[in-house]
Amino acid sequence: MSGDGTPGADVEEVVDAAPGPATDDVAGDAATAAHGTRHVTGAAGEPADPDLAAPEPAAPAGPAWWRRVAAWPWWVHVLLVWAASRVLVAGAFLWTSTVQEATHWASANPSYLQFVGLFYDAGWYQQIAEGAYPAELPRDDQGLVQQNAWAFFPLFPALVRVVMQLTGGTWVVVAPLVATALGGAAMLVVHECVRYGAPRAVAARPGLPLASVALVCAFPTAAVLQVAYTEAAALLLIATSLLLLVRRQYAWAVLAILALGLTRAVALPMAVVVVVHAGARWWRARRGEDTFGPREAAGLAGVAAAAGLSGVAWPAICGWVTGVPDGYLQTQEAWRGVREVTPFHGWTYVPQFWLGEWGVPAMFAGFALVAAVLVVPAAWRLGPELHAWSAAYLLYIVAVIEPGSSLARFLLLAFPLAAATVGVVRRPTWARRLWFGAILLLMLGLQVLWVRQMWEFNPHGDWPP
Repeated sequence: MSGDGTPGADVEEVVDAAPGPATDDVAGDAATAAHGTRHVTGAAGEPADPDLAAPEPAAPAGPAWWRRVAAWPWWVHVLLVWAASRVLVAGAFLWTSTVQEATHWASANPSYLQFVGLFYDAGWYQQIAEGAYPAELPRDDQGLVQQNAWAFFPLFPALVRVVMQLTGGTWVVVAPLVATALGGAAMLVVHECVRYGAPRAVAARPGLPLASVALVCAFPTAAVLQVAYTEAAALLLIATSLLLLVRRQYAWAVLAILALGLTRAVALPMAVVVVVHAGARWWRARRGEDTFGPREAAGLAGVAAAAGLSGVAWPAICGWVTGVPDGYLQTQEAWRGVREVTPFHGWTYVPQFWLGEWGVPAMFAGFALVAAVLVVPAAWRLGPELHAWSAAYLLYIVAVIEPGSSLARFLLLAFPLAAATVGVVRRPTWARRLWFGAILLLMLGLQVLWVRQMWEFNPHGDWPP
């Protein structure tokens, strides 16, 4: 943040003041990596697409110290943005802890580490890291499966357990720190994912990768990226999978996707991304701009199969260990108001529960807003993989979840839409900066509000964040 307290202006100035290769040359390199050829001009030397026209010149350089900051490596800029956002969120957690009553997790006014390391789902992950999954599903007197650890995926608590054993640290210290480190790593990969995966968008909007990182950090529910939850690990693996796919490192992509299947139940949409990626390569090959032979097709078929396997691996493991083939689905039902896991069914009753007669109009308004974000020109400037992930993932969560207080948290993983949002306004420079700064400040304010309203637990009855 700058001395005048306007983080939006700071990030915008850094990304605009970055050297030319951070925009034009990077976009070209990304286009070459993603498409196998560089094709940005028409026969007469005019831009083949107005979106690929050269961006406006960067703003005049500032003081010498600012030029030095702008010249720092991209990863330093990313980590500075990440660190600044985490300090703000930590302050929001500390403020909220001052009004927190005593709970079964901690006494009143818990410390920061207790607040982010023990509350809500963090307690389940602690149980897994320090113990194990139950060999038998717990049931009530009617034989219905009760809430249990099988609803929570193993990779994050396993990683925390390893760090605890290596360092001798406790869960309440290690888990939030591991999550914060994973979140920082995720921001680095998000930057590169936008850089290589959205070359047209980067060419059309200077500084897009760093601005996208800033918007992801500021997203209202991004506070969970420093909490003992799996969002940080999932975001890192999703961005890594997309980046490896864009860069055609398919064997590594398989490993990332398989790991994702042990982190959160979000691997299945990645199969759609693989199909879109294969289709894009095939189409460019038909136009003579790429190669796509049997070897490439077989490799991508393997990646798609890995995504499918990853999507069903954890439910299968749960069924095998407990002896109940649909044990995972029965466990998920224990968290629902209606004990039924049927695609899209939750949308037939939950909106009315929350909003009464306004539930259906609000639901359709929300769907229209999401659809609009997916079809604005800035979204189409994203690469096919990033665009496909956003659309497939959003459709997937609409199908499988019971919409509730956690819905906003799930939206965080549709991170390419941050790049689309940033790229909505590109010219003139003052308008671009005003748009970015306004969106950034609005989201930061909503993030503080989310922590204050959602993370404070009411022992007499509350909804999970």
